[in-house]
Amino acid sequence: MYRIRIVDASDDDVVDTLSDLHQLTFFDAAAMPQFDLGTWWLAYHGDDAIAFAGVVPSTHARNSGYFARVGVVQRHWGRGLQLRLMRAVEARGRRIGWDSIVSDTTNNPVSANNFIQAGYRLYEPEVPWAWSHTLYWRRSLR
Repeated sequence: MYRIRIVDASDDDVVDTLSDLHQLTFFDAAAMPQFDLGTWWLAYHGDDAIAFAGVVPSTHARNSGYFARVGVVQRHWGRGLQLRLMRAVEARGRRIGWDSIVSDTTNNPVSANNFIQAGYRLYEPEVPWAWSHTLYWRRSLR
């Protein structure tokens, strides 16, 4: 029913699709990522791209990836797509030898619960990079 594929973010059509999905899932609540950095995935339902995720090398945790974004179009919520995208990110991190994947959530209990379900644990980074009420997540890949 759903396919997840790693994509080439140097392709203009792929970047347009990622940008469109970001706008559809985050509206104006988050800055547009730099899609030319890191690794990106698209999830498809038939021929339609309906979700995306990306990971970049973390600048906050040594030898780790930063789960930069995940967005799922609302009509496809509740089908485990965020978890499947998280697993794709983790598999990539293991292949390249990272120790962990880190991320954060702010005012987003649905994503926080998805991180918990996926085995991520709250942690306190040495240098917090977001707001005072942000939750920081880490999953060991070892």
